[in-house]
Formats: sequence, C-alpha cells, structure tokens
Amino acid sequence: MDVQIDPQEVEFSAIRAQGPGGQNVNKVSCAVHARFDIGASSLPGWVKERLLGMRDSRITADGVVVLKAQQSRSLEANKEDALRRLQELVDQASIVQAVRRPTKPTRGSQRRRLDAKTRSGQVKALRGKVRE
Repeated sequence: MDVQIDPQEVEFSAIRAQGPGGQNVNKVSCAVHARFDIGASSLPGWVKERLLGMRDSRITADGVVVLKAQQSRSLEANKEDALRRLQELVDQASIVQAVRRPTKPTRGSQRRRLDAKTRSGQVKALRGKVRE
C-alpha cells in the first residue's frame, strides 16, 4: 500500500552542521532537524501503530520522529533528504508480512529422508575395521 507523508506535517528547523567545512560552517545554518509527530499526523491508524512499535532510536518516547540531515551544503537539499528518509521509514512500517501457515512434510519426503539416513548409516558402518 502506498502511504504518502504530507510535507506540511513535518516541522523543519535549520541548525549548523557539524564537521569540517572551513569558515563557511561557522556562519551558515544549512543542516536540518525534521520533526514529525506520528500521533498528530494524517497517516492511517495501522501505520501509526506500526511506526510507534518500531525499535528505532530516531523515534522518541512521545512518538515524534527526529531526523537530522546535513549531507549537503544546501538547506533545500537537506530538507529533501530528510523527507526522503522519513518516507522510507513510513514505507518500511507499511509493509505487512504475510502470515506463515505451518505445513506438514509429505509422506514421500519423509520416506526419502529416512532412506537417505539408512544409506548414510550403512556407509558409516562400512568404515570400520575389516574382519575376516
């Protein structure tokens, strides 16, 4: 199922990026903190439940996803990156695993397995000392 995030529901705040960058890093705030409140969003209920149940360090105890994007030197590119990563997280939560139904082995497969075990045991028995 295709669940899309509304960019209006994501709160962006510009922060200064970490790491090397010369003189530019001290005067330009181009990194982005993106905050997305799962409970207040327009996502379907089952997606919200799955997101809140995920074991992810980016999801706070209050149900807010906090992402930091600082790969690019452009504020807009970092916003796009944060939205893309948030959408990937929602896509991951919206995948529903198929329910596994346990099956029994067929009678033929059981017989083949036991025949193979018998042959293996006979081969191992022939490995002993030769007696006359």
